[in-house]
Amino acid sequence: MSRTVTLLYGVLAYATFLGVFVYAVGFVGGFFTPTRLDGPPTHPLGVALGVDLALLGAFALQHSGMARPAFKRWLTRFVPQAAERSTYVLASNLAMLALFAAWQPIGGEIWTATGAARIVVIGVYLLGWVVLFHATCLIDHFDLFGLKQVWRRFARQPYVAPQFHTPGLYRIVRHPLYVGWLMIFWAAPTMTAAHLVFALATTAYILAAIQLEERDLLDALGRDYAEYRRRTPMLIPRLRRRKPRPAVGSPTVI
Repeated sequence: MSRTVTLLYGVLAYATFLGVFVYAVGFVGGFFTPTRLDGPPTHPLGVALGVDLALLGAFALQHSGMARPAFKRWLTRFVPQAAERSTYVLASNLAMLALFAAWQPIGGEIWTATGAARIVVIGVYLLGWVVLFHATCLIDHFDLFGLKQVWRRFARQPYVAPQFHTPGLYRIVRHPLYVGWLMIFWAAPTMTAAHLVFALATTAYILAAIQLEERDLLDALGRDYAEYRRRTPMLIPRLRRRKPRPAVGSPTVI
């Protein structure tokens, strides 16, 4: 790819992400989108459940498989290093678009919040999206979604990866991104069978993905990340924080 094509590719991947992000708010929440997570069934239960689990499995394989260092090394044999992250973002977007288009509601109501409780649950749901987006900004939003890499290549500037640091929410939990997702998945004013399948499957995926991600981080950061993991809970904040030990080593690239 030329520098210009790489930049346009990265911008396209990011623009697709923005569209998917906005659509996902309505898709999961059940408003303003033509397809939704919840709704009356249109296919037999076995068919609908099989389609939904296949869509979730495909997303999980893509999302975790392409994040592994070995896959990244293989991918950069075919695309510039600067376009690797954009390729990951674009593939994730396509997997989400397939889920939006082919998801099969199952029907059935597990619970329904009413009155003030419903307002609170919707508030938690929307707060989850805010937490999610804010967490990406804390660790360099444009680097996470590939724009920084393609822009620096276009401008003939060397790429400098973000340094390992723990700002804001990352001082409270190690994975605020996943905390945001869990709030989104479970804060359902009306929990249908399809929504419950979605929430259970994505929660299981998150717990598995954390193990893979932390293994990679330990390999990359060594004692710095081991110490961070020792003093900072994974998903649920502690009521009383441990006293931090002195920092180990110099800042390390994440």
